[in-house]
Amino acid sequence: MNKDVIRTSLEKKSYTNRLNRIEGQIRGINKMIEDDRNCADILVQISAVNSALKSLGQELLENHMKTCMVNDIKNERLESIDEVMDLCRKLV
Repeated sequence: MNKDVIRTSLEKKSYTNRLNRIEGQIRGINKMIEDDRNCADILVQISAVNSALKSLGQELLENHMKTCMVNDIKNERLESIDEVMDLCRKLV
């Protein structure tokens, strides 16, 4: 696969903002545990973090397929199809 990834500054900002939000959610979960909060409330927050990470992963995968994978196929590096299939299995 193409290892020279170029992301726009807008993409980087979007990904960074989302990761910072997720990081804040995780810190919040840690505080909830320290404060002996209700298990159900903590589990809801864990679910929200899982959903946020999954959504970000799907967006990155889509971008990867539209850029890196397309370039690889154009350059006859067809092994990138298998690599993307492995990535898809890991995200499920």
